Amino acid sequence: MNVLIVDDHAIVRQGLRQILTESGKIDLIAEAESGGEAMRQLREGEWSVVVLDISLPDRNGIEVLKQIRKERPKLPVLMLSMHEEGLYAIRALKAGAFGYITKQSAPNELMAAINQAARGRKYLTPAVAEAMAESLGTDHDRPLHETLSDREYQTLRLIASGKSLTDAAEEMHLSVKTVSVYRGRLLQKMKLKNNAEVTHYAIKNGLA
Repeated sequence: MNVLIVDDHAIVRQGLRQILTESGKIDLIAEAESGGEAMRQLREGEWSVVVLDISLPDRNGIEVLKQIRKERPKLPVLMLSMHEEGLYAIRALKAGAFGYITKQSAPNELMAAINQAARGRKYLTPAVAEAMAESLGTDHDRPLHETLSDREYQTLRLIASGKSLTDAAEEMHLSVKTVSVYRGRLLQKMKLKNNAEVTHYAIKNGLA
């Protein structure tokens, strides 16, 4: 298998490379530290699986995933994240990911996910499967936060965690002005008035 690792942290890429190398099942491993570099590597090589971080310096990982789906619809992509399984996983899977694994996952879980994806099959942890089932069960009564775009949802999570707009902008690698626009949109969509109401909603719905 040929695997492309996309993550902006060198130490994470090094750790993933070591796990893949020690498995003895990988022929070629390449790395990218941004969405733009990932797309360039993707166009220049032939890949069995892409392991894609959800937080990149230039673009949100789910946005990169959607672009990969357009250009290489059959290429398996596994989302890698520091966030626990839950609504991020659901968003990733709905966008076309073959699986969602956290950076806290054991090496054997990573290899199981890669092997599964390489065979064209989805890899779901029990937590993701449960979250997906709950999501399907409530489609008729869709929560307001599910109407948000990926960036708006990310903004909501950061505000609810106590981040200022400046801190949120830094973490999202965006300008404060852009994050302020996302905040305005999410307030409008969810009929909320301020950050306190955002935080209350997030706690009430298990988002914070």
